[in-house]
Amino acid sequence: MDLLYTLIFTVFPYLCLTTFVVGHGYRYVTDRYGWNARSSEFLEKKALFPGTVLFHWGIVFTFLGHAGGLLVPQRVFDFFGIDSQTHLTIAYWSGLAVGLAAFVGVLLLLRRRLTHPRVQAVARLNDTITVSALVVVIGAGLFNVIFGHFNVLDTVAPWIRGIVTFTPDAMLMKAVPLSYKIHVIAAWTLLGFSPFSRLVHIWSLPLTYFFRRHILFRRRVSAPTVPTPVR
Repeated sequence: MDLLYTLIFTVFPYLCLTTFVVGHGYRYVTDRYGWNARSSEFLEKKALFPGTVLFHWGIVFTFLGHAGGLLVPQRVFDFFGIDSQTHLTIAYWSGLAVGLAAFVGVLLLLRRRLTHPRVQAVARLNDTITVSALVVVIGAGLFNVIFGHFNVLDTVAPWIRGIVTFTPDAMLMKAVPLSYKIHVIAAWTLLGFSPFSRLVHIWSLPLTYFFRRHILFRRRVSAPTVPTPVR
């Protein structure tokens, strides 16, 4: 049993991380023209807008919440007067809000991909698998928020920090409920799969847009032309 936990919660995460780093680097070097989100906005825009807005805002804040809540030790929160119970309460309500947004958004995107004829005409199996995998990962996480109520601060959080600091302890995951394990394993799988999907566009975030010089449009009015008198 200990060997199984070591393989799933130590070896597997590092395999996914290695694939993530090497795969994105290789994809960037060998597939510059395919490095995009394969947007289908020109084919159908009305149904795309609500799904993509909800999903992207939800997933960004979900990622930030996971990073702040799991990677930052509880003693740091204690230093600022946030005890573990308050930490869990904040995590619950914020996770519920952004998780619902991301889940509803990705469901709308999957429905659009499966039902809109013009999008279906150019859709690839890889794209459908990617969106479906996002549904599983986000859905499992939302399920844990609503029905789990498990204290991850003493189990999942130190295990994640151990992965980052190369001191993992897979045995911390023994007491974790199955639904949390499914969420974790699905998330690592999606991370490892991302270099081979449209998710590569996460590195193309247009942050330079906020710092680029303004484009000025000047209107030049020509002087009126005086007609030449006819003689």
